[in-house]
Amino acid sequence: MTDREQLHRDGYVLLRRAIPAEWLDELRAVFDAGVKPSSQWPVPRGMDWRHSLLDCDSKVQAVCRLPQVLAVVGELIGERFFLSQVEGREPLADGGHQRLHRDLSAQRPGDMVNALAYFDDYGPGNGATRIVPGSHRPEQGAPPFDFNDESRSVQLSGSAGDILVFDVDLVHAGSRNPTGARRRSILISYFSEPLYASHLETVSLRGVRMDTTDRFDPSDFAYGGGLIIR
Repeated sequence: MTDREQLHRDGYVLLRRAIPAEWLDELRAVFDAGVKPSSQWPVPRGMDWRHSLLDCDSKVQAVCRLPQVLAVVGELIGERFFLSQVEGREPLADGGHQRLHRDLSAQRPGDMVNALAYFDDYGPGNGATRIVPGSHRPEQGAPPFDFNDESRSVQLSGSAGDILVFDVDLVHAGSRNPTGARRRSILISYFSEPLYASHLETVSLRGVRMDTTDRFDPSDFAYGGGLIIR
């Protein structure tokens, strides 16, 4: 099976140490400086998470534009796309648990992709993400997914600098942070170009301040060649 076939079968890829190690201290500092309480966001945020407003920072923007990330996003979306949103998230001690869910594509399957870029090492001890591989495209006639069934979920673990890129229809969830250890990350959203008008209607509600006019074409980023590292 080729890298491309496996990506579309699984619905995600975990890029190991995709962020240059020398960027991480600066990114952690940017995250901490941007933390704002729920009351300072346009829409209230979960009280068991830290949320950081950092979308205009140049180093954060560089992470969002890493060529290996854009190559995976382009392969999944399959048409011109844009960077819609990026914000910082970190589960507080004993917080962060989410029920399994899908974020859901908008106009067609595969028109939105998310990425989680980790600024700290992550695993079961600090609330790492759970995913259900292959759950983004249920087989025709399959029963609805039971979001209370954790039997197929896999909890990720890895190092600071890793980036998880996934189809928004992939079943996933945050997990409880039992130790309170730091687990700073940024959640990045990429949309296909036809979603731009609807994106503009909600930018203020989502706290988006950055310029979102850049366009990326899948043909500009060579996919494969060992980019996928599990």
